[in-house]
Amino acid sequence: MRYFWIHSVWITGVALLFGFQGFPVRSVDMQRATDNITIRQGDTAIIRCYVDDKVSKVAWLNRSNIIFAGQDKWSLDPRVDLVTKGQLEYSLRIQKVDVYDEGSYTCSIQTKQQPKTSQVYLIVQVPANIYKVSEDITVNEGSNVTLSCLASGRPDPTITWRLLNPSAEPLDGEEYLDIIGITRNQAGRYECKASNDVATPDVKYVNVVVNYPPTIKKTQSSETPVGRMGTLQCDATAVPTPEFEWYRDEKRLSNSQGINIQILGTTTILMIANVTEEDYGNYTCVASNRLGVQNASLFLYRPGTGRDINGSACVSQSLWLLLASCACLFFKC
Repeated sequence: MRYFWIHSVWITGVALLFGFQGFPVRSVDMQRATDNITIRQGDTAIIRCYVDDKVSKVAWLNRSNIIFAGQDKWSLDPRVDLVTKGQLEYSLRIQKVDVYDEGSYTCSIQTKQQPKTSQVYLIVQVPANIYKVSEDITVNEGSNVTLSCLASGRPDPTITWRLLNPSAEPLDGEEYLDIIGITRNQAGRYECKASNDVATPDVKYVNVVVNYPPTIKKTQSSETPVGRMGTLQCDATAVPTPEFEWYRDEKRLSNSQGINIQILGTTTILMIANVTEEDYGNYTCVASNRLGVQNASLFLYRPGTGRDINGSACVSQSLWLLLASCACLFFKC
């Protein structure tokens, strides 16, 4: 114990205290249900020792240090006292047990016939505690990612990882979770759990954001008669959130008389009020972020012309994807 005893006396010293020589280790008339007592850090430990009316002297020792000699306390530790019931129990109580209390404790008895001892080893368990975990991170798709989760406890805790998506299946990883070539589907909240069955597991979380270039997932062309409002819609996925632009032929469109452009997160809507013959034709939706660009063609057409209102006629990949494809063809990859 940290400041447990003011006297450090070897077994021979206790022998002199009792007036006999030596402490033979042998079976005794005491409670011996187990040689070990397991206790959780912070709890109260009671190490039992029972005696009878034939006992003349009794003492408690920790390792070779005297804790109690009879009713006299030799320890300065205020957490330690005796539990006695009449003359039959001489048990040692330690409150708010800590790891430095772990060790061997001996109840030593002097009878008229011979000295006897009973030895118990106190095992202190400590709940799992995560003391260091990765901070939230943002990476680009395709990057290699390592998440760390360091924990302490007695016994050593087991560490498990989960990605809290709908399945939340366990991942292969302990203190370190390696993700090779991370994809957008692997973005989300990662759970690190440390457990050693001493107490409730300790849990920490790491948020992982995966950046990727825009992909236009859906377009909605419009079949609109003259004089009505035409609505074109373009939906894209991207991280960071994409920026949108609308074009008619080579001309960029903006909010003006008869034109209203709305951007709602990853969706953009082009509204054309009071459609005229000149408004019919091809429109281009462009989605971009710092990782790339993608566009799609949509159509505003008069009823009965038979165009596919859900078709996106021309989808162009971002410049960097085009260059990558060309390089792959050139090197025959």
